[in-house]
Amino acid sequence: MANDTPETAAPAPIQQKPAALAAMPPPPIGDGTIDVFASGANYANAQRMAIGLAKSSIVPKAYQDNAPNCLIALELASRIRCSPMAVMQNLDVIHGNPSFRAKFLIATVNESKRFSPIRWRFQGTEGKDDWGCRAWAKDLATGEECVGPLVTIKMAKAEGWTSKTGSKWITMPEVMLMYRSGAFWQRLYCPELSLGMGTSEEAEDMSDGDGRHGSQVRQDESARALEDALLGRAREAAPTQVTDAEVVDPKTGEVTSTAPTVPEPTPTPKPADEPKASPTATADPRGVPGRDFPADDVPVKP
Repeated sequence: MANDTPETAAPAPIQQKPAALAAMPPPPIGDGTIDVFASGANYANAQRMAIGLAKSSIVPKAYQDNAPNCLIALELASRIRCSPMAVMQNLDVIHGNPSFRAKFLIATVNESKRFSPIRWRFQGTEGKDDWGCRAWAKDLATGEECVGPLVTIKMAKAEGWTSKTGSKWITMPEVMLMYRSGAFWQRLYCPELSLGMGTSEEAEDMSDGDGRHGSQVRQDESARALEDALLGRAREAAPTQVTDAEVVDPKTGEVTSTAPTVPEPTPTPKPADEPKASPTATADPRGVPGRDFPADDVPVKP
């Protein structure tokens, strides 16, 4: 009886990868970031990416038609292993200093998988100076509870955060307490996620009206006081005849400049020369016409 079972073809031999390819590590998966300054090739690729991002109308205005800013955003994204778009949406430049928003830093902690999601514990009486909260989370590797510093309304008033024009501490104090305590927690337990940068809310609260940080304001004031003291000593040691002359615009009456001038010294009058007595001339007794002789040269008649 003939065997009606069809014959199965022999499986094709499995091709082995070359040893060089087998030894190579698999490519990274997931975040899609690029280490911008790791090599010249990475920098060239990042530049092309930055040009493409700068042409988009979806990115924030600070990055539109600005390839260098986009390049910096790509570099920051590679540092914290985050989406470049997320970095551009949450990176603010406050008075010339780049700062991440507090909610973004809290999100990076929750996404790191190193800690449990950040939570808050409130204490004190709501609406009073002792009202405040602490941020806390658990270290997933050790189970240790990581508790952040206490932030209260009293602290906000003492630091001058509530006195800023348009301060959110007046209109939404509960949210600001959570943002500030969460930022403090992140800076203490995982500062590498923010690369040591502060938050946008802190930059606005801790800066002077002209954009300077509080410590910088104190340094400037000390330097100004020292300069005034030195100038005062210089004025005391300067000659009294040196004055400040104001240059006034004759049309507007506005003082345009002030320049030190030294008045010209008053010339000392010279003594008047005594008039010299002119010799007395007499007529020539010898009768020589047109000739005069001095008085002492008059010939004596015999």
